[in-house]
Amino acid sequence: MERIPLFPLSHGVFPDGVLHLQIFEVRYLDLIRRCHREHTPFGVAWLAQGNEVTVPGQVPRLHPVGTLAHIETLETLQAALLRVRCVGGKRFTLGAIEAGPYGVWYGEVDYLSDDAPTPLPPKLQPLANRLGRGIAQAQTDGRLGELPLQAPYRLDECGWVANRWAELLPLSAEEKMALLAQPDPQARLVQVAQVLGTSGD
Repeated sequence: MERIPLFPLSHGVFPDGVLHLQIFEVRYLDLIRRCHREHTPFGVAWLAQGNEVTVPGQVPRLHPVGTLAHIETLETLQAALLRVRCVGGKRFTLGAIEAGPYGVWYGEVDYLSDDAPTPLPPKLQPLANRLGRGIAQAQTDGRLGELPLQAPYRLDECGWVANRWAELLPLSAEEKMALLAQPDPQARLVQVAQVLGTSGD
């Protein structure tokens, strides 16, 4: 297991997804600047109970699965306000957490295997087609930057397609967590198909 800094959020990120953050709390200003300077990721942990902003004496309850976030760009808007763009990396299971310097939470994590590049079976191809049409329309409308995804668009892989739908759909944290924790990328896409009311059986 490895000990990493955590950034608890009410909504997280999936592998290869895009996460935009505005950083203003002192504890995270230091963390994000350090991660950017040292080219190291931090862990995005999903809040099961608690607040994103510090509440004195409160210990957040976190969901057991999270994702590494790699900083791609950092912009200083003001002395105490940063805008960062991150990309999701490896998934992890979260063990014990403890408070570290400046009030940043740290957790013991065990990394999960990356998705194998599993091709889509014909019955699930409509999900990739629908997602592809959405990406193409957003590109035409100049809204591609608003979507939590980036190229390459691996529309032929179950895991990539499932992860993008999981981020785009208005699901509860518990539903997203179940998808994030699913080790089989095809089974994950079947779960997405069931949410969308598309036959994945």
